Amino acid sequence: MRLLLDKLWRLILKTYILNEISLIVPCYNEQESLPVFFNEINKTMKTMGCTYELLFVDDGSSDNTLEILKAASENDPHIRYISFSRNFGKESAMYAGFCNAHGKYIAVMDADLQDPPALLPEMLRLIKEDGYDSVATRRISRKGEPAIKSFFARQFYKLINRISDANIVDGARDFRLMKKEMVDVIVSMSEYNRFSKGIFGWIGFKTYWLPFENHERIAGETKWSFWKLFKYAIEGIINFSNVPLNIASWFGIFMTVIDFFAIIFIVIRKLIFGDPVAGWASTVCIITLIGGIQLFCMGIMGQYISKTYSEVKNRPHYIVSESSLDDIEKIK
Repeated sequence: MRLLLDKLWRLILKTYILNEISLIVPCYNEQESLPVFFNEINKTMKTMGCTYELLFVDDGSSDNTLEILKAASENDPHIRYISFSRNFGKESAMYAGFCNAHGKYIAVMDADLQDPPALLPEMLRLIKEDGYDSVATRRISRKGEPAIKSFFARQFYKLINRISDANIVDGARDFRLMKKEMVDVIVSMSEYNRFSKGIFGWIGFKTYWLPFENHERIAGETKWSFWKLFKYAIEGIINFSNVPLNIASWFGIFMTVIDFFAIIFIVIRKLIFGDPVAGWASTVCIITLIGGIQLFCMGIMGQYISKTYSEVKNRPHYIVSESSLDDIEKIK
């Protein structure tokens, strides 16, 4: 009987979808954070007075995250979950959530409460009353974050805004509330190599940036090491800018011009002084420099080729091992 009532309630939620908020929560080894998150998000959603669904995406966790989500979904009809067959990354988890969220307004946030649920009522008000398509959050401080990490993060935002069409605000978080129409556009951009911050900025739409003070994790450890963040930044630059390729091209042109004048100089020196041997040390240095520049440029081109290779293989963004959703595609 309980199972029947649960299915009936879920059917009602889908039927009255226009009054519903879908909240997407990617999870990777968040067994310590989830109980606190459930308590905080339910309190916030009840104060908002609207129907809602909580869509958790388990990104191949190795702890008890999935078991906690299963138990929670049995006790709370608002909670639904998707579990991947392995760890595909946060970008894939967010994409899976966007593909399977049914709300009129769709939000994405982390389970560690670094994205404060208390901001949701104001975010919804701004969309409904002020006509925004989305409300995004940005940290105005980096309290508790290592200084070196903060420095490179700021430099990354400055760099990518200069060399790409993506408008990414310094301190931008993935935490944002969007209209379903905006999410549909994001889903239509089905590229394999995803950089959501860049996608949000590239597609446009009227966005309000809501500032807030930095919040530290309530439990557990961050999954983003400095090296992972660095690789993520490189992916963002390559996905949204051709400037590195242009730099490689200009390096080639510049070195060709230098080589041309060097050849003229060597020929004249030979004709006038007849001494082709002197200067072997400087020649070796120049050859080494040119070789390094060539390898650097080949590395840049290799990055773009590898991204193209990933795209043309057309592999799925994620593979679902199990889910509480009835209409989900197992491979997407």
